[in-house]
Amino acid sequence: MATIDIRRAHALTHEDAREKAEELARAMQAKLGIVWAWDGARIVRFDAPSGAAKGSKGQVTLEPGQVRVEIDLPLLLRALKGLVEGKVRSRLDGLLGPE
Repeated sequence: MATIDIRRAHALTHEDAREKAEELARAMQAKLGIVWAWDGARIVRFDAPSGAAKGSKGQVTLEPGQVRVEIDLPLLLRALKGLVEGKVRSRLDGLLGPE
């Protein structure tokens, strides 16, 4: 079970949703040093082998009309769950518009 599990509705085409998912992944890569890759056409998997988010891993799953972000935080970062979740929600607001 993911430490953080966020589901957000969207009205994007699959291609637009893919672009937004990549934008989110690139932002996390630049800020946190995560490594990410597409797993098929609908899932971006990521992990943080080093840096501030070291040990974190997760995925962004694209569904028609919905995006889901799942993040597993390592034990040492679980105390920051609220902060991390807030930042992810804020980034999703910027990419998809407010909920």
